[in-house]
Amino acid sequence: MSHPRLPSSRVDQLRGALQSTVDLLHRRQAAQIAESDLDDFVALDWLKWDGGSLRLTVTGENILRQQAELSPA
Repeated sequence: MSHPRLPSSRVDQLRGALQSTVDLLHRRQAAQIAESDLDDFVALDWLKWDGGSLRLTVTGENILRQQAELSPA
């Protein structure tokens, strides 16, 4: 499913970048993530602001799980 304001190519790009983005957030290196990427992740409801921190949403968790299932072992 794509977001109405984002082209499907952009959603695909973000889908591919979600794991590395989450890894950067866990390492507290959010400054290395493009602001436009963060804005789009929030718009897609893959990440959400929670008490001044970005957190993965249930939707984001599902996207990561789907990506893991599609990736070769």
